[in-house]
Amino acid sequence: MKKGKWIDISQPVHDNIAHWPEDIPFSYELSFTKKETGSVNIGRITTSLHTGTHVDAPFHFSDNGEKIIDLDINHFIGPCLVADVTSLKTINRAAVENLHICGAERLLLKTSTECSPNTFPKSVPCLTVDAVDFLKESDIKLLGVDVPSVDPLDSKELLVHHQLYKHKINILENVKLDHIKPGEYELAALPLPLKEGDGSPVRAALRVL
Repeated sequence: MKKGKWIDISQPVHDNIAHWPEDIPFSYELSFTKKETGSVNIGRITTSLHTGTHVDAPFHFSDNGEKIIDLDINHFIGPCLVADVTSLKTINRAAVENLHICGAERLLLKTSTECSPNTFPKSVPCLTVDAVDFLKESDIKLLGVDVPSVDPLDSKELLVHHQLYKHKINILENVKLDHIKPGEYELAALPLPLKEGDGSPVRAALRVL
């Protein structure tokens, strides 16, 4: 069977995209116009690495954690399961066990949060530490969510982030899944090779296997 076309699951990035409160908002401007250079427009951006669809590096929440460039890019490409958890406010071990994720390697969770990239949510459905332990038992390499964080938005301990890191499971946040049906796909969500990066924007996409 011929593979389908790639489907973009990235949040469009522009000056009005939502960002973490008190973090640096995204902005784009022309440093030089074609009129000024005689040949090209040259733009520049200012942004937090955690605005829009992005990957968290362990250094984001651990001073001794790996930077983005240290992560294995093979974990961000390959077979993926999109699972519907829209009925849940808390995603615990029992809930994840019911998703039948055996052999998935990469898991994207479609939550009940309304997909509105220009509005930062007040709260999000979150995983529990025991759910992460089950992901490890199931050999998951990457967990993706359609919200800004795998932890509660006001968390300082970031227990789920740390448990995912403990189990060497990479974190992909703010994917756009409102137009995606649950099922099996191929995922591509490569971070930039930022040598000192605590995170990275990604252009994430899926296609039916």
